[in-house]
Amino acid sequence: MPAPTPGCAVPRFSVIVPAYRVQAYLGESLDSVLTQSCPDLELIAVDDASPDACGAIIDEYAARDPRVTAVHLAHNLGLGPARNAGLARATGDYLIFLDGDDTLVPGALQALTDRLKATGSPDVLIYDHARVHWTGEVVRSRLSHRLSEEGPASFRLADRPALLAMPTVVWNKAYRREYVEREGLQFPPGLYEDTPWTYPALLAAESVAVLDRVCVHYRRRRTGSVPTTSASRHLEIFDQYDRVFGYLAGRPELERWRSTLHRRMAEHFCAVHADTRRLPRAGRAEFFARASALLRRHRAPGARGSLPLSLSRTDRIRHALMRLGARRCYRLLSVLCSAGPALGRAASELGRGLREAALRLHYRIQRLLPLRPELAVFSAYWHGGYACNPAAIEAKLRELAPGMRTAWICDPAHAATLPRETVALRPGSVAYWSALARAGYLVTNVNFDRALVKRPGQVLLQTQHGTPLKRVGLDLQDRPAATPTTDFAGLLRGADQWDYLLSSNRHSTLVWEKAVPSSYTTLEYGYPRNDVFHRATRSDVLELRERLGIPAGSTAILYAPTHRDYRRSRPDHLDFERLLQELGPRFTVLFRTHLTYANAPDRPWEPHPRLLDVSAHPSVEELCLASDALVTDYSSLMFDYAALDRPIVIHADDWEAYEAARGTYFDLRSCPPGAIARTQDELVDIFTTGHWRGSRSAQLRSAFRARFCSYDDGYAAERVVRRVFLGQPTPVPPVVPLPDRHPAPAPPPATTAQPVLAPVRP
Repeated sequence: MPAPTPGCAVPRFSVIVPAYRVQAYLGESLDSVLTQSCPDLELIAVDDASPDACGAIIDEYAARDPRVTAVHLAHNLGLGPARNAGLARATGDYLIFLDGDDTLVPGALQALTDRLKATGSPDVLIYDHARVHWTGEVVRSRLSHRLSEEGPASFRLADRPALLAMPTVVWNKAYRREYVEREGLQFPPGLYEDTPWTYPALLAAESVAVLDRVCVHYRRRRTGSVPTTSASRHLEIFDQYDRVFGYLAGRPELERWRSTLHRRMAEHFCAVHADTRRLPRAGRAEFFARASALLRRHRAPGARGSLPLSLSRTDRIRHALMRLGARRCYRLLSVLCSAGPALGRAASELGRGLREAALRLHYRIQRLLPLRPELAVFSAYWHGGYACNPAAIEAKLRELAPGMRTAWICDPAHAATLPRETVALRPGSVAYWSALARAGYLVTNVNFDRALVKRPGQVLLQTQHGTPLKRVGLDLQDRPAATPTTDFAGLLRGADQWDYLLSSNRHSTLVWEKAVPSSYTTLEYGYPRNDVFHRATRSDVLELRERLGIPAGSTAILYAPTHRDYRRSRPDHLDFERLLQELGPRFTVLFRTHLTYANAPDRPWEPHPRLLDVSAHPSVEELCLASDALVTDYSSLMFDYAALDRPIVIHADDWEAYEAARGTYFDLRSCPPGAIARTQDELVDIFTTGHWRGSRSAQLRSAFRARFCSYDDGYAAERVVRRVFLGQPTPVPPVVPLPDRHPAPAPPPATTAQPVLAPVRP
């Protein structure tokens, strides 16, 4: 069991988990609670007479963890009464409800603890969630913007009435138990049981607070969820709203909310009526009639709503037609509304088609015009910002050939990263196609548009963006699971347009010429993006560390794992909180996620003052300069970092799976750039004993540098510009021998005494 951590004693949580027919998910749900870093909790798991193994699973957890209380109901009562059974056993300061197939995200309870303290222990704290679809897709709530933490720490609902537009669910809130008991809140039986709990809980609260953080992953199962429940049970929604307005009738001071709740009820009815999974055709007439009756019964004529609902005119008409019982008119309006978007999409598709045809014609016309030999077009990372080898070459080109004009293809979101002297080209624009048609030089580290027709006289330089450890190009033909595309013919057509391929070492040269064979000329000049490693000074390094927030004297570890072809979601290879605790206060971790996980919905760890998320930092080279050591798995960054001659540690916890899925060109374990850790415990040991910068690690790094950093001497960009743009056939300047290179000095060592170093075997 996790040991209690300082600062988690207050508040204490009661997490109530009802379970019915969720045996496949219940263990994951309970584990997500019990493995929280804030362990001061009780977990009340309620077996709602489930016919599967839910009861046995709950008993197993209760037997091995004293924080778990098992409750078994004699008969199946439903979600509401099962929660009430858990409520009766709760003793915590705050109540949290979690369905048996949902999970708390790591660090959720600590985040709740911190926010509750910061907001003065409010009656209700509302937090965010993400939906996890059965396909694996994770989508954050589209209403998350309503949880902005700006303004007063806690407030009355009247101060932020738009919160009533949040989902009427119980599991995205923490409730002060004394408040719940004082108000006598209970769950009713039947479906939509959250509704008559949520509205009273929010309306009566003297203090409400919000937390703009995903704390719950709400599972959308393929079967067994509310939308797939039998149609007759969805009629229970009317009893639940009768209870809501019954509560309102007993609290005259809340009567001003009647119009708002009436509007929310109308929205809810319309949403259920439109969902064919909930209401097949045969059940819609009865549902519509009962909805109409209830809307008339609880209407407050002439009252103005307190909630600023931005309802469209169509929504207001739809609500009115349902209230009046005009089902035929309602159906006609629905048909017209559904046809409208279809017509709009058709018109939009037609417009896009016409625009694309016009752009293709424009491109063909531009290809008939003379080339502009003074224009060079650059791009990096699929229309990303100013980065990698193309950026270093572009900067050196402007320095050595000031008469050249440069342009950079990038999405508007990255335009701010470009230097002022470079023109931004939006992908797909008229200017974009004009530049591709007439530029004398084209430079990229990935691929240009498949529609590119390279003209005679145009020069295309492919820089690539890393030394290949994993298999690439045609070498993936027998690995379809790891292949981003099966269009190998298209891959070769693109390579046939390359005039030059930039290589950072002989290994890369041999790999690329076999994996992507064509008639290009390979330039073994090194990687221009690594030139900065030989130009930066100690003051540059210190300035970067200060800008990143690395404490003075701290040992900064850059952790940069690569992606996994055998996984769609981002793998979590390290427990950051435990890692930092075991490493001690003199270590700081800079975490950089792989580009393929840049849009992940939420980070899988809780905030920590010595854990810096640098995934969005525009320059990985700056991160390398600012760090003392690199920890990676199979990322090509290790080949670049070796040019700095600073310690590298390989964390290879899944080498066999990675090798089986993607395939590699050599066994990294046989010639690593430093110590190898196969587990997190081994990784901690390597750093706490000093092996990470011991003599054996230095020997391994020296051999690795000699093999893979033969050309990275700080002058790669100049050699490229002089050969490709200035036409000088001999590499100038010549490559500096390894012993004569002086990469940027490492940051000053930590003041804490280091342990005695000992050799380590890889």
